[in-house]
Amino acid sequence: MAARISDDWQRMYGHPIYFLETFIDPERFRGTCYRAANWVVMGKTTGRGKQSDSHAPNRSIKEVLGYPVTKCFRKLLEQ
Repeated sequence: MAARISDDWQRMYGHPIYFLETFIDPERFRGTCYRAANWVVMGKTTGRGKQSDSHAPNRSIKEVLGYPVTKCFRKLLEQ
């Protein structure tokens, strides 16, 4: 799926995807399939959610994983 998503997205929305990200809840899942497919752990969320007013966690802390769709994704994302 990661190999064809950029072409599908280009056809549907008129621009490609260069980098994918996903979140896993390590309290519930290990992310074995992502790790086996060479996704990279980039860090953890703060556990606050996107509409939180406080600085205290109010959701479970997730791991953030990323996967480059193309080798030159850094250069392409700078544009």
